Amino acid sequence: MFDSSEASHPAGRLRPMANRRYGTIVKHLTDDPDTAVELAAKLNDEVLHHLAEALHDEARHRAIAAGDHAALIAAAFESSFGRDGLGVDPWIEGQVIVCPGAMVAKSRTNHRCRFISVDDVWIWESAELIEEEKRSNPGTDDGFRAVALLPVVNGMTLDVVSGRARGGQHSVDKATSYAVRRGKLVEVSQRNVSSRGMQ
Repeated sequence: MFDSSEASHPAGRLRPMANRRYGTIVKHLTDDPDTAVELAAKLNDEVLHHLAEALHDEARHRAIAAGDHAALIAAAFESSFGRDGLGVDPWIEGQVIVCPGAMVAKSRTNHRCRFISVDDVWIWESAELIEEEKRSNPGTDDGFRAVALLPVVNGMTLDVVSGRARGGQHSVDKATSYAVRRGKLVEVSQRNVSSRGMQ
């Protein structure tokens, strides 16, 4: 029987699991990931929500624990901005999603920018944000570049939003949407996204 008090406690994950026969379940899920759909369909609502939270927390824990985030961010600053100064699209590196963003300003009222929203929240406001670093733009342009890291969580959605300000009025030029599916970042659509809060 499932002991939720043990699963919710960090030490619970370190206890031997042989007596619970998880090996068979893990093997089925590893050999045929579609088994997860069958398993989910058999769970009641309370257990389903508990499992979803546990999987989300585990994905975030692994993302935080894996790799050298400082080195990854430093490398991204070197390679993830185009000639226009704006960031390239996000990508998965190990257990994290690397998300470049930037604002390139010619004056206080005119700029171009590209930022990412996560599940309809700007990345700098997202509870999923693991780490973010900002640096001033190189050269003569005002503004800044940023690199943020997110955990790879299935079902997460991202919008890469490109916009511009003219005379202080902000507008969106393009928004490309992605979703995390089976550990991969998949482009799903292009859609309209509000520019509110983008500056």
